[in-house]
Amino acid sequence: MTHVDVHQHLWTGSFVAALRARTEPPFLDGWTLHTAGEPPYEVSPADHDVAARAERAVADGLGLALISLSSPLGVEWLPADEARPLLDAYHQDAAELPRPFGAWAAAGVRDIDAKATADWLDLGFAGLQLPANALADAAGYARCAPLLDLLADRDLPLFVHPGPATGPDPRPGWWPAMVPYVQQMHAAWFAFRAFGRPRHPRLRVCFALLAGLAPLHGERFTARAGAEAHGEADPDVFVETSSYGPRAVDPVARALGTAAIVQGSDHPYADLPRTPGFGLGEAAADAFRTANPRRLLTGGA
Repeated sequence: MTHVDVHQHLWTGSFVAALRARTEPPFLDGWTLHTAGEPPYEVSPADHDVAARAERAVADGLGLALISLSSPLGVEWLPADEARPLLDAYHQDAAELPRPFGAWAAAGVRDIDAKATADWLDLGFAGLQLPANALADAAGYARCAPLLDLLADRDLPLFVHPGPATGPDPRPGWWPAMVPYVQQMHAAWFAFRAFGRPRHPRLRVCFALLAGLAPLHGERFTARAGAEAHGEADPDVFVETSSYGPRAVDPVARALGTAAIVQGSDHPYADLPRTPGFGLGEAAADAFRTANPRRLLTGGA
């Protein structure tokens, strides 16, 4: 496997049309995105030009760039009759994206439909993405268990991505990305340890944006949880690097080991790092871009 980016976003024609067909959030008015938890956002059409994005991915040296549904839109939390047209549009086009693209499947978390998810996974999706706020407690893991069992049965990974942002208004435009997203990932990291791993012992999982830097709270966890906080590193748990640089990646790598880090960019909202090893050397760069993504996606050494 060549270099991999496990986290990109690309809205195809069918998905854009499905968003424009709606009149309640999430919806597109032209290229203005309206969501329930964030101010209107002007989407750049060029960011979602499939041919141009494929050329860019190749120029970046990627052999695989995994596209994911934009979970902050809130699609997964819609009632089934509203979510299905959007999920259908996303999967139909994502399954036909040109190389070097692949994609994560998506699933409704308000109304669980494991059969529909299985049908999409049959088309060759890399695994399943779920919003972090659906996996923040024991109830979330109980509700999503049919989806996670499906992944375990197929030996496919889970990708945990921030979900819709909620909170008081007014607030700066950058607030959702810096507060709710990070808080969700922090909660999801510890919820997986408390409720996810005991329930799904064979599941491989990757947390977006370095799990909100939750791994850096290991000392506090030890102080509060005592013996429960100790144990060997989980070889099937990964974090991806989107939007972070050496000042964050270096300590997370020290906390988890370099084998837990995979390259993710969140492109077009952020770009691949200029120094893919984040100052940790060529061996780390190769691990982050090639060896670790291979273990995440295939379970292979």
